[in-house]
Amino acid sequence: MLKFILRRLGVSVLVLWLASMLLYWLVTISGDPLKDLRESNAENKQQLIQARIDLMRLDDPWWERYWDWLKGVGGCFTGSCDLGTSINGQSVLDMTATAAGSTLRLVTLATLLAIVIGISLGILTAIRQYSGFDYVVTFLAFLFFSLPVFWAAVLLKEYGAIRFNDWIASGDMEPPMVLGIALLLAVVVPAVLGGTWKRRLATGAGVFVFVAVVLYVLNIFDWYRNPFFGIGMVLLTSLGAGVLMTALVAGFGNRRVLYGALTTAVVGTVSYLLFAGLLLEPSSWWVLIGLFAVAVVVSIGIGAAWGGYARKQAVLVAGVTGVITSLVIVFDILVANWSSFLALKSRPISTIGSQTPNFTGDFWESVLDTGMQLVLPTILLTLVSVASYSRYTRSSMLETMNQDYVRTARSKGLSERAVITKHAFRNALIPITTIVAFDFAALIGGAVITERVFGWKGMGAMFADALNAVDPAPVMAFFLVTGTAAIVMNMVADLAYAGLDPRIRR
Repeated sequence: MLKFILRRLGVSVLVLWLASMLLYWLVTISGDPLKDLRESNAENKQQLIQARIDLMRLDDPWWERYWDWLKGVGGCFTGSCDLGTSINGQSVLDMTATAAGSTLRLVTLATLLAIVIGISLGILTAIRQYSGFDYVVTFLAFLFFSLPVFWAAVLLKEYGAIRFNDWIASGDMEPPMVLGIALLLAVVVPAVLGGTWKRRLATGAGVFVFVAVVLYVLNIFDWYRNPFFGIGMVLLTSLGAGVLMTALVAGFGNRRVLYGALTTAVVGTVSYLLFAGLLLEPSSWWVLIGLFAVAVVVSIGIGAAWGGYARKQAVLVAGVTGVITSLVIVFDILVANWSSFLALKSRPISTIGSQTPNFTGDFWESVLDTGMQLVLPTILLTLVSVASYSRYTRSSMLETMNQDYVRTARSKGLSERAVITKHAFRNALIPITTIVAFDFAALIGGAVITERVFGWKGMGAMFADALNAVDPAPVMAFFLVTGTAAIVMNMVADLAYAGLDPRIRR
């Protein structure tokens, strides 16, 4: 395996080097970097032109400039990284760090949500093939996949930002909206759960009444402007997550796994009370990261202590329950700061930019501000990506579920949960792994149109601006980041294959 990895790395580095040489040459001949200055009416036009020629070394052959750039990249391995300067004299290394950070904030959450939602929908539609739910998800998948991104972004700005900001000023749901949301969920939930028509009607009626009552009560308490969650809801949500994870991974036959998950939820909630001072007013992100790492370690320890002969499953369930509990705690803190955030920013969702200029809130209010800026582009990227993930997962699951070993597992009397999760889904993950790896590598390159529409200065915007200005240094920095990401994610996919299928290790 090590020999295989080293061979793949060597070939990948060679391809990256040859591609970088070709790209540098293509950028240098793609246009005139002095075009804007030649059209200028400035009195010192010739001095400006000569200054740019000297800055970009346009009098030197392209291969000499490329060789100097390559030596600067090589210095990254010795601590003296130099990616050159842009056409405006800015450090490309600093530009790339800023742009990469902005892009990662934009695409990471969208990619994770798309993977979880898309794969879940793919599994459900494969299990309920040719059902009404399958047809609806298939239709929506093709609809979202074919949506023009710029048009969908404009719609999101109108309804997700402008009209939402108008509505949050009052924070009161009108009766037609309450009934519409309740009716929508009354149709969707029975379609997902399935069953006979009688059971679906009963489920739909129950969901309709429950949702309508909850929304009405939230209106009475003005929850949308002054929300509350509380320690009790944190505990109940965490316990529910533990029960759900136990049902999905191990079933309720092994009580030790369930007890480990419930213990994790209780310990996490109690820890919230003990570390409230650090959580409510953290000095930096590193405090939260450290507490999260401790929570994961403690959760794994609880799972290992309860596990017994099912220790592996108990550790997995307890670890995931610990992560979910941590996220629920963060949600509770954000909910508690929502009203003070609205006092600072009455229109919470902006249509342009990654943060509000001159925002003066505290730590959690700043987190809310950054999160609200992420909402619209994250929804857009998630909708587009969910479509492909759900389709690939569905086709892979259908192919796997028709295999002989799946039929054998059913004939042995295994539960449907065990057949789906342990036998069908694990083997269906192999082609999905390839898509996830390369999709994430591609998204690191930036969502050019999304960044343009929402005013994000990310990798895609840096690449487009540099290419229009015939500026090789930022273009090569973009190529270096995205090319390296493609190599790394390709290697991760290869290692994931070996973990999913033991035959590949040989």
